[in-house]
Amino acid sequence: MTSRERVRCALHHKQPDRVPVDFGSTPVTGMSASALYSLRRQLGLADRPIKIVDPYQMLGEIDDKIRAFFHVDIASIPTGANLFGIRNVDYKPWTMFDGTPVLVPGDFNTVLEKNGDLLMYPQGDRSAPPSGRMPSGGHYFDSIVRQQPIDDDHLNPEDNTEEFTLLNDIALRFMEDATSRLYTETDYSIIGLAANGGLGDIAYVPGPMLKYPKGIRDVEEWYVSLLTRQDYIKEVFAIQTDIALQNYKMYHQAVGNKVDIVYVSGTDMGTQNAPFLSIELYRELFMPFHQQMNNWIHQNTEWKTFQHTCGAIEPLIPSFIEAGFDILNPVQCSAAGMDPQTLKDTYGDRLVFWGGGVDTQFTLPFGTPEEVANQVRSRIEIFNKDGGFVFNAIHNVQAKTPPENLIAMAKAIAEM
Repeated sequence: MTSRERVRCALHHKQPDRVPVDFGSTPVTGMSASALYSLRRQLGLADRPIKIVDPYQMLGEIDDKIRAFFHVDIASIPTGANLFGIRNVDYKPWTMFDGTPVLVPGDFNTVLEKNGDLLMYPQGDRSAPPSGRMPSGGHYFDSIVRQQPIDDDHLNPEDNTEEFTLLNDIALRFMEDATSRLYTETDYSIIGLAANGGLGDIAYVPGPMLKYPKGIRDVEEWYVSLLTRQDYIKEVFAIQTDIALQNYKMYHQAVGNKVDIVYVSGTDMGTQNAPFLSIELYRELFMPFHQQMNNWIHQNTEWKTFQHTCGAIEPLIPSFIEAGFDILNPVQCSAAGMDPQTLKDTYGDRLVFWGGGVDTQFTLPFGTPEEVANQVRSRIEIFNKDGGFVFNAIHNVQAKTPPENLIAMAKAIAEM
């Protein structure tokens, strides 16, 4: 099979010739630049800086050499801007705290504080308050909460949707041309990232891309608002959904069904031990809007819809399926109630599992190469049976992951 055929086979719950593999197609299936640099050195590849594709998480570009090493089957088209509102252009050299040489976008502007922390600025504008902080010795940025006083009598839901905008003609033409080239010049399956439908995605709530964010921007206050300001949250979600639907329509006109998958939601709904919210609250606040997006996609395209949510979300899975999601990522098997065999037996005929291939909290960073290989083989045996599985680690591969373990992972995948 070609990569495209292999992925499509898995998406339709049929057994492919081998397990499809993804590394680097989305902001939640990538690798830390530090881990990539160490891996390249271990493999004897050219010693060169790692290009940063996501400055917020400091994820590195998975280039052709690494794609070939992991037998990657999926690719995506860059969307241009990142979570700091900086365009990924005009790259320049930079060095991470651990010494990793990288290339960062031209407007990647940081200030070093006296305590050694790095501050990042929205849209690269140092005249605005900083929106991100990388702790001294850290490997990625945390959002800085810049919550203004909340006046409940004058809350405007449009303030909480400022970062969600309609695709313009320039972006659409770029994606049309780039998707067409990728489709005709490679056999990769393509995932679309262009139209964000992530209602309440906590990475967006603090507004790290906005100079002066308005609305409810404190993370804790946002979660409290799911109970105390439900009418307001519904208005926010209604606006986001309308924008997403318009973008899906324009995006489909531009790329058609050359795209196999669209990344709809990255809203985390689970902790390590339980969901963030009850089934009833999901169905009341989120599900009607998720259904609108998924229904339009399924009625008008051949795309499969991708949902990312970390944590112990098994109680919510039947509602996710009813809401129309086709794909679940990252399949955090280390969380409560997320046993791989139980998930596959219960939902494997209705849901594609994208991830779950190896644990990035414990096994991959801290296990032995043999332990990594054993877990990879076990997960593939469980999840890949009768299709419905795309191999990826559980979320992004983190910094300081030993390259020997990444090599053991790649060899185990190839064996299956």
